[in-house]
Amino acid sequence: MIQPSAGSPRWSSTTKLLVGLVIIGIFAFLLYRFTSLVPPLLMIFILVYLLHPITAGLSRGLQISWRAAVNILYLFIVISLFGLLAWGGVGLVQQVQSLISQIQTIVADLPTYVANLSGQVFQIGPFTLDMRTIDLTAISQQLLSLIQPLLARTGDLVGTLAGGAVEVFGWTLFILTVSYFVMAESKGVREDIVKIEIPGYTEDLRRLGSELSRIWNAFLRGQIIIFVLTVVIYSILLPAMSVRYALGLAFMAGLAKFLPYIGPAITWVVMGVITFFQPFKPFDLNPLLYTGIVVIAALIVDQVMDTLITPRIMARTLKVHPAAVLVAALIAANLLGLLGVVIAAPFLATILLLGRYVMRKMFDLDPWPPMETILHPPVGTEWIARIKQLLRSFIAKRQEVMKSDKENSDEQ
Repeated sequence: MIQPSAGSPRWSSTTKLLVGLVIIGIFAFLLYRFTSLVPPLLMIFILVYLLHPITAGLSRGLQISWRAAVNILYLFIVISLFGLLAWGGVGLVQQVQSLISQIQTIVADLPTYVANLSGQVFQIGPFTLDMRTIDLTAISQQLLSLIQPLLARTGDLVGTLAGGAVEVFGWTLFILTVSYFVMAESKGVREDIVKIEIPGYTEDLRRLGSELSRIWNAFLRGQIIIFVLTVVIYSILLPAMSVRYALGLAFMAGLAKFLPYIGPAITWVVMGVITFFQPFKPFDLNPLLYTGIVVIAALIVDQVMDTLITPRIMARTLKVHPAAVLVAALIAANLLGLLGVVIAAPFLATILLLGRYVMRKMFDLDPWPPMETILHPPVGTEWIARIKQLLRSFIAKRQEVMKSDKENSDEQ
């Protein structure tokens, strides 16, 4: 007689707690041991998440398979990266390195410059500025105590990218390779990228995934657009004003958009220092006048970006205070370097979302109250719809013109 097989025994609460603690300990050890792999893995996840809808649209638009769309997209990315590297990548790295070394030299020699400046008299049009009547020693000491920590932090962040150009290039190839295989094997289903199944929590995981998708999708796309616009505007404006290290300063200005309040202020200080001490001044302008013109132009550009462009692109993206984002960026910069500054805002929003969910569950409340069930469309959807409408109207008008020309030629 065959004995029926006994079912798998259930774990007791003590066994579950012990296994959970062991798993947490192993995870913490691996995280500590392979800390250097955390930023590349985050970059892989972010890149896959951003490229997934683009690949889906390419697959539907061209009526091709998912893997073929992935191949086309990554081929375009690789060609674009090598093109940018050949066109201005090396020059950008050299300019950033020279910019950082120049700033460090100027800050180190600042007391000497202040001593020489205290005995000069500047004539700007009908105005006369006598520096002998101003006690610059105390001002220089306060300025040094304020500038040195800020510039040191900025030098660390920007120098991370510029100083290890070969290392950055190697990690870029690693990120592209791994993200390519992740994209190719996801088979067009975004849920296949990260699959977590917990019995009884299917709906909660789905809602958390939707909220996290809105946060990361909206912020990253919007912030990348703002970064590119800022770099392009400053890359045109600064060379036109004969400012040294224009590409490096443009890159720094774009990166400053990820750091509220303090980022633009650091950029203005660096621009003022560089323009004041650079040997060439266009039209033989007075150093103070030239520095003032450049800094005021940068102020106007940043105000236009922050007032007109940024609210339209980043509207309804994150519900976090800029001061909290600043603190999170400084903490994340110490943990993840340059990447920490980039993802500080969505990372903070993610922590707030998970914290709110945990607190409501601990007090036996509904984690998804009715007021929070409305999901906003990702940023950029309205702009994409407008662009599509303009393209459709342009194509329709073009077809009408061609049709009328053909009818006229037939009549003739």
